Amino acid sequence: MKRHLLFIFSFTLLGCTSSTYDDIEDPAEENQTELVTFQDVAFVFENNCIVCHNNPPQNGAPMSLTNFSEVKDAVENRGLLDRISRNEGEQGLMPLGGPRLPQQQIDLIVQWNQDGLLEN
Repeated sequence: MKRHLLFIFSFTLLGCTSSTYDDIEDPAEENQTELVTFQDVAFVFENNCIVCHNNPPQNGAPMSLTNFSEVKDAVENRGLLDRISRNEGEQGLMPLGGPRLPQQQIDLIVQWNQDGLLEN
């Protein structure tokens, strides 16, 4: 009987920890980030591109960027990422006439592309 109690006591003592569930992080949760969708990047186009890329386009802009389909097409087929990523003063930089978009906004659009150009 003493052995049985000693075993239970030892098991209980070894099984104790000072960690709480709040202290324990799931490694899978650490690597999960929310995917960037068009809803997350739409403000960039609304605030910086619509002046020229409206519907209909103005000031010689070749296409409209007023909705998901148009912006997605511009990323996939019209070099939009290249145009917004060019250095200040470089020919072809968008928005035309500058200034260059903040790097954080460019990175957000690049991440949207890498995440699969999701609508929402």
